[in-house]
Amino acid sequence: MTVVPLRAARVYRSETAERSVHAWCHKALSRWPELGPLPPVETRLGSTQAFRAAGGPGTPVLVLSGTNFNTATTVPAARALSADRPVLLADLPGQPGLSCSQRVGGARIDTYGAWLDELLPRITDRPVLVLGHSRGAAVALASTPSPLVAGMLLLNPAGLTAAGVSSESMRTVLPWMIHPNEHTSGRLVEFLSGPSTACDEHRAEAEWLTLVARHCRTGSMPSPLQAEHFRAWSGTPVAVATGSHDQFFSPARLHGPARRFLDTEVHTIEGAGHLSLYEQPEAVRELLRGFDS
Repeated sequence: MTVVPLRAARVYRSETAERSVHAWCHKALSRWPELGPLPPVETRLGSTQAFRAAGGPGTPVLVLSGTNFNTATTVPAARALSADRPVLLADLPGQPGLSCSQRVGGARIDTYGAWLDELLPRITDRPVLVLGHSRGAAVALASTPSPLVAGMLLLNPAGLTAAGVSSESMRTVLPWMIHPNEHTSGRLVEFLSGPSTACDEHRAEAEWLTLVARHCRTGSMPSPLQAEHFRAWSGTPVAVATGSHDQFFSPARLHGPARRFLDTEVHTIEGAGHLSLYEQPEAVRELLRGFDS
């Protein structure tokens, strides 16, 4: 097994910062006791912490979060999905959460695809749907098709095309990075969300993002993947969805790449933004039902 290089940077700014982030995660996870931790899995990217909750009779789903998000931040959405099916979640190494804190310098998304290839047979012995949100979608696409992947839902996906960047995004993200507080984090959540989301509905996300900016070294959005990654999935059911108000991956931005690379249309989640999984988990739940039928 490949070990994490010693020169890799840590995602946390200090040991105290790591303890603060871990404490927040454990508190959030305690709100859903049915979500149990699996034994840590040693991978080429270090120790990986995954979780599992029982659910309805549908095909199990494995949730891979986006940049700066993890299992703890996804608890409310995962609870909604579990009404239909068992739910697995895994914290990505090198992201804030309970997996390895080392961030491999210069590692391409391919490395995370190989990480998922290692992880999947260690946490399930039956086929699952892979739900990749943002960065998690790029990780899913970079992995290798196998009988354990019954289908993929790529939500607000990175990897298909470059993220849209605007002056408004810079005016929102930079103050959050430089002066993280309730106000700047709240503005960031508002920017990432669609008009259907009330500000007071996502105080937890704002609290979390303040913690991340204060204690972690945040990463950038993954670059678009090479064509061979898309061709490999031609025999697997794949769906693409995004929020109608996603500032990074709008329906118009994804339509061409989704048709060209994956031969599929883009489902638009009306009223949602880039945080579709957290804003409208019921709509995501309905998209997953399409794979069962």
